[in-house]
Amino acid sequence: MSISSAREKFRQFLIKRGLRATSQRLAIFEAAFAQDEHFTADQLLDQARALDDSVSRATVYRTLPIMTDSALLREVDIGSGEKFYRPNRDGGHTQVAQVVCLDCDKIFEISAPFMEWYGSTVSSKLGLAPVSQRLQVSAHCIAFRQTGTCPRHG
Repeated sequence: MSISSAREKFRQFLIKRGLRATSQRLAIFEAAFAQDEHFTADQLLDQARALDDSVSRATVYRTLPIMTDSALLREVDIGSGEKFYRPNRDGGHTQVAQVVCLDCDKIFEISAPFMEWYGSTVSSKLGLAPVSQRLQVSAHCIAFRQTGTCPRHG
């Protein structure tokens, strides 16, 4: 999904919810879609304020669920008490698994097309239809354990 189509999807989602496309919300959108890695709300706040210094922490925290509900962002909870987000540039159609490095808290996403089949199979055995699912693996960095440095930590 191009950034212009994602921006339009965001605008339309706001309208559908009876919300305005304010400059602060648009700055938050732009800051989020400029990210290539997972980010926290506080990291997004810093990036959004670089685009529009009137963006408040409260607006970021209110906008993140909107962007998640619209499938523009994926929310990842690694159990650290802080949620992470990542732009969902594929429109939410790709099944991914998250692998979390316990040594540096870096989150990796890998394609996991089997998840759709698995979710449907398990749910249908119970007479249910899957709505969402996630696969998250916690792992240690082998290189870090051997050398004390992680080649992926940056």
